[in-house]
Amino acid sequence: MTDQHPTTEPDYNVTESLDTDVYGIFAELPQEERALAERARAFMTPEVTEQMREAWDKAEYPLSVVQAMGQVDLLRDGVPVEGMPEVSRVAAGLATMEIAKADGSLSTVVAVQGGLAMRSIQLCGSEEQKAKYLPAMARGELLGSFALTEPTHGSDSVSLETTATRTEGGWVINGHKKWIGNGAAGGVTVVWARSNEDQKVRGFIVPQESEGYSATPIAGKMSLRAIHQAHITFTNVFVPDENVMPEANSFKDTSRVLFSTRVGVAWAALGIALGSFESALQYAQQRIQFGRPLAASQIVQERLARMLSELTQVQLLVLRAAQLEEAGTLAGPHASLAKYTATRAARSIVQNARDLMGGNGILLEHRVARHFADIEALHTYEGTETVQALIIGRDLTGHSAFA
Repeated sequence: MTDQHPTTEPDYNVTESLDTDVYGIFAELPQEERALAERARAFMTPEVTEQMREAWDKAEYPLSVVQAMGQVDLLRDGVPVEGMPEVSRVAAGLATMEIAKADGSLSTVVAVQGGLAMRSIQLCGSEEQKAKYLPAMARGELLGSFALTEPTHGSDSVSLETTATRTEGGWVINGHKKWIGNGAAGGVTVVWARSNEDQKVRGFIVPQESEGYSATPIAGKMSLRAIHQAHITFTNVFVPDENVMPEANSFKDTSRVLFSTRVGVAWAALGIALGSFESALQYAQQRIQFGRPLAASQIVQERLARMLSELTQVQLLVLRAAQLEEAGTLAGPHASLAKYTATRAARSIVQNARDLMGGNGILLEHRVARHFADIEALHTYEGTETVQALIIGRDLTGHSAFA
């Protein structure tokens, strides 16, 4: 008798984008805004995605992929660079969404390289600093990091303890930073330190080969394993005056960078949610249980509908946030609301997708497993859920509830 049961499972990995923009939220945007997203989608080939899966599994940082992203102008998160095409905030967000849909680690590379390091220099640096660093960083020839968080100051980053002491011809930096993406990859680090002169927070561009700069990648991460975050120690690191950013003179200047990047995190969360939803939808249509596809079950359809509802709300939110930023009317509470809402919704969608896929949902060969782990990091970095809620609450009530 012939065995009617298949001996191999079908390929549950999504090979092309499904029609999940049900309201046409992005479909009617101008072609020039969608072009960068199409380039990002084309870059994330099955070969690149497989390379990132292997890197995630081994906790390796594939710098060749990062450099290749720079060659096709996918690293600068919309930061303006002289001689390079102008990129709107909507276009940059769409590109981040496409990258994150395939891999959360690479979207974090963009957030660090473009959203934090390059944006710090673009907003706070001198014209000479912009000309010296930004083109090379945009092309992926020079990696950049953003050093604010410290071992004992995460959410309470305004209380940073790293010091900068005035000396002849520059400054001397001492202290520690932690969770610094690209901080041990070679290149430059934008360091935020408190001046011993006036206690103001200032920004410095520090080459990672500087004497006294020591950085070690953090091991044992369960999330974003294909990008290295570093623990950095500064021991009498000399920074010449030419590397001091002239427009970085207070924590408010730091915050200007952060609240822009929070919208980028919201776009990345949308990408992770979108990738997880697409995988769950395809899986439900292909997986046969009890003699029929999972998608033919009422409870599965209800869960897919709930996921789509959450996804669509985030699509509308992040698009509007990007439009406000483009118009110059985005405020800190707007950015916090975008990040707060997007990462919460993405966690819900990814959790549902992982559960719906059963045991297959924990296999690295399916992107939902990595998304399930990676969304936890996005939910935390650039300000935890609690911090975002307190920023929103302060704006709503006029009362600060920060301790």
